[in-house]
Amino acid sequence: MQKETKRNVGSESVEKKGNGLRKFKEVFSRMKKNKLAMFGLFIIILLVITAIFANYIAPYDYRTQDLDNQFAMPSSEHFFGTDEFGRDIFSRIVYGSRISLQVGFISVGIALVLGVGLGAIAGFYGGKVDNILMRFIDILQSLPDILLAIAIMAVLGPGLANLMIAVGIAAIPGYAKIVRSSVLSIKDSEYVEAAKSNGSTDFRIITKHIIPNCLAPIIVQATLGVAYAIINAAGLSFIGLGLEPPTPEWGAMLSGGRAYIRDFPHMTMFPGLVIVITIFALNVLGDGLRDALDPKLKQ
Repeated sequence: MQKETKRNVGSESVEKKGNGLRKFKEVFSRMKKNKLAMFGLFIIILLVITAIFANYIAPYDYRTQDLDNQFAMPSSEHFFGTDEFGRDIFSRIVYGSRISLQVGFISVGIALVLGVGLGAIAGFYGGKVDNILMRFIDILQSLPDILLAIAIMAVLGPGLANLMIAVGIAAIPGYAKIVRSSVLSIKDSEYVEAAKSNGSTDFRIITKHIIPNCLAPIIVQATLGVAYAIINAAGLSFIGLGLEPPTPEWGAMLSGGRAYIRDFPHMTMFPGLVIVITIFALNVLGDGLRDALDPKLKQ
């Protein structure tokens, strides 16, 4: 009897993996039809590879100064030129991709854990719990993301960890609202009622049955959220509340080059262009994922 139970559990897990793989293939096949989304995916993959192998791609260390070669224009020696300290801008942008991706993914992870948790609890239990949690979310949402992040950074002070916390907390309301609305639409479904009748705990019902069926909007919001996190982090660094020099953060590089923008525009043009391309790639990828995950588009 025990062997049969183990065999059934094993077959169910294999079947779930097979269904997950099949769904992934269906979504990816639909997304491949969107050339712009695939272009965005290619840019993001290229950026991730650049961040991982920055030590091998960058021709110079981002801290290396050459005071005899200040404000050098783009050339074969320095692809994007040099800054006021003679540091290679291309190398600093390459190393800066690590910072931007780290801030983007970790801050979104913070927002996901807290936002999804609060939204799922509020939608599942409803009543007073829903009112209390949603009023807290409304208070956070009453302030624009960047202003809330500025306030948090002003309290915590500059630093990479504080920057990720500030950007992550500012993004919580969006995830909480999306998950709550999804939970409200599916919490009375038959499979949820069946799980309750089988004696499953609320935690198991939320984590095993409800949240997995809310993944489509969460994935899309997370993809777009990485773009917002990167641009918010760049904005905070630009006004001096983000990372401190000589950390090669793209927003800090823009801030450092604005004093020389008339005479040496390459100092701001290349970091700004990289930010624009990255945000564009994440946005079109998010739009492509939204279309691919939309059940109405299934044939």
